[in-house]
Amino acid sequence: MPENTYRAINFAEKLGRIHEQWQPRVLAELNDYQIKIVRIEGDFIWHDHPETDEAFIVLEGSLRIDFRDGSVTVGPGEMFVVPKGKEHKPFAEKEVRMLLIEPRGTLNTGHEGGERTAQNDRWI
Repeated sequence: MPENTYRAINFAEKLGRIHEQWQPRVLAELNDYQIKIVRIEGDFIWHDHPETDEAFIVLEGSLRIDFRDGSVTVGPGEMFVVPKGKEHKPFAEKEVRMLLIEPRGTLNTGHEGGERTAQNDRWI
């Protein structure tokens, strides 16, 4: 393989190419998992993922993940894993830029659907 085919993924460069919010884009695949990058602001919907955990890694901003029995705040350089089947609702008072790690084919709204459901498997 020629040397120039090896390239690191630059998060800032990829984020600069995303203009809409709540529309995760795939950066890479690792076995059956996708590493996605997304910009969010405001309130999301209550949803869960019965078949999988979901990892949130904050690059910029402050993310609050609400649960029916509490919440967690995740800041820059921090991550949180929502256990499978746990109903949750992300919220960002100001724009948050983050990574998501989840199995290929996982819908951002779980089985709830609606206008916030992003097209799946879109690469950046």
